[in-house]
Amino acid sequence: MAETTKVVAKMRSRAGKGGARSSRRDGLIPAVIYGDKQAPVMIAVEPKSIERELHKEGFFNHRMEIDVEGTPYAVLPRDMQIDPVTDRPLHLDFLRIGPDSIITVQVPVHFRNENQAPGIKRGGVLNIVLHEITVRTKPANIPEYFDVDLTGLEIGHSVHLSTLSIPEGVRVVSRDKNATVASIAAPTVVREAAAQAAADAATAGTPAAEGTAAAAPAAGAAPAAAPAAGAKAPAPAKK
Repeated sequence: MAETTKVVAKMRSRAGKGGARSSRRDGLIPAVIYGDKQAPVMIAVEPKSIERELHKEGFFNHRMEIDVEGTPYAVLPRDMQIDPVTDRPLHLDFLRIGPDSIITVQVPVHFRNENQAPGIKRGGVLNIVLHEITVRTKPANIPEYFDVDLTGLEIGHSVHLSTLSIPEGVRVVSRDKNATVASIAAPTVVREAAAQAAADAATAGTPAAEGTAAAAPAAGAAPAAAPAAGAKAPAPAKK
């Protein structure tokens, strides 16, 4: 299970764009805490307490505890607006969670032991179909990631949802209960080499380019027909 991140914030006295701009001028990140059938709380987050977490894998399924001037809030990040120029957060949305809340999150998939997969050793390619898996669970049961062991997989073998180890209290949300998570595909290098060989063979069979000497007649071929009797000899070329 993922660890809970501690975040420090202050109450935001003004809502709306004016209050958000005021928070940014003070070097803070405007944010809101909502959900759990309670009124929204407008806050401004201290950047240093959260910036290291913003671009980590699984940011939106990591539980956080926001200390708002001494009052703790258990939350999950739900949305983040980013400045397209500076790449800094402009606004954050947090979902308030309780111990009995049931939430939907995206859990990343990790692959290990690629060097123990015979198919990959022989040039096969790991084709990842699902980078994340959607689950519904209580906040305390959120997996940090799903682990896929590639040991022993040959070319053409696949890993399916049904083979994953799902923690107790976690339900996978998928229309296809046996969806493919990843497979070992045949190496594309082999197909490209075959295509190049076919292209070379086609090129070798093309007619000689204009201006090249005509090919000699094949052995046993009949010689060119002689001029008909009485036919005039061709006129000499004019100089």
